[in-house]
Amino acid sequence: MSDAHVFDDRSCFLGEGPLWHPERQQLFWFDIIGRTLLTRKNGETGAWTFDDMVSAAGWIDRDNLLIAGETALLKLNIETRTRDVVARIDIGEGLRTNDGRADPWGGFWFSSMGKKAENDAGAIYRYYRGEVKKLFSSITIPNAICFSPDRAFGHFADTDRGIVKRVGLDPESGAPVGEPEIYLDLTGEGLNPDGAVIDAEGNMWLAQWGAGRVAVYDPSGQFLKAVSVEAPHTSCPAFGGTGFSTLYCTTAREGLDAEALADHPESGKVFFAEGVGRGRPEPAVIV
Repeated sequence: MSDAHVFDDRSCFLGEGPLWHPERQQLFWFDIIGRTLLTRKNGETGAWTFDDMVSAAGWIDRDNLLIAGETALLKLNIETRTRDVVARIDIGEGLRTNDGRADPWGGFWFSSMGKKAENDAGAIYRYYRGEVKKLFSSITIPNAICFSPDRAFGHFADTDRGIVKRVGLDPESGAPVGEPEIYLDLTGEGLNPDGAVIDAEGNMWLAQWGAGRVAVYDPSGQFLKAVSVEAPHTSCPAFGGTGFSTLYCTTAREGLDAEALADHPESGKVFFAEGVGRGRPEPAVIV
């Protein structure tokens, strides 16, 4: 029996990048393959379609989002639907963006990967004060970008390798300091770490692709519990709602055959679970 329930009936081929806008009290998320940003608030739904694949967002102010696309970071005005280029990016031919999240300094981390998940083709970048810099490379499926509440660590995963790493952050600029270290090694359990968010207590909530759940780990990497979802391919969690006490999670239909889809017909939808934890508001991106 699932711990979570369907939040939105629209089915994404590859749902990703949920973002709770703290000023609008509104959830946004992506269907990467469908090149679409979706939203739902109080039963009202909306969608924006783009020319190329889009995958992750941060909020700039009440009416504007930063959107990670294949060739640029864009500013989307939610009300007027206008799009403006914030920064051109060159992630390479045949690649797309994947995971992303704002950091506590007003920067925005985002990842790239091959459209066919080519080995080691991906990387992680940071937009900060008008510049885009590559932070880490040779990653096949970069995910789980998130930050500890004390601003000490940034985290990221390579889903393909079953590893989540963390790296120290400079307290003034938020730039990575030193080499990343292993935070979670899930290879022995055969688990695939996907998107992640860190709650108010410093615990990581990690979607695990293929496992139909969001697993929770304390700051030392100790497993605490899991929230089950009636869709095998859980892709990314986010906290929102009143007091940030609602857990949302995107899912995907990608990689599921007809039999699996028949067994899990809600795959691709966004799920929610009430009162399972308490999150934090995402910081704004400074552009």
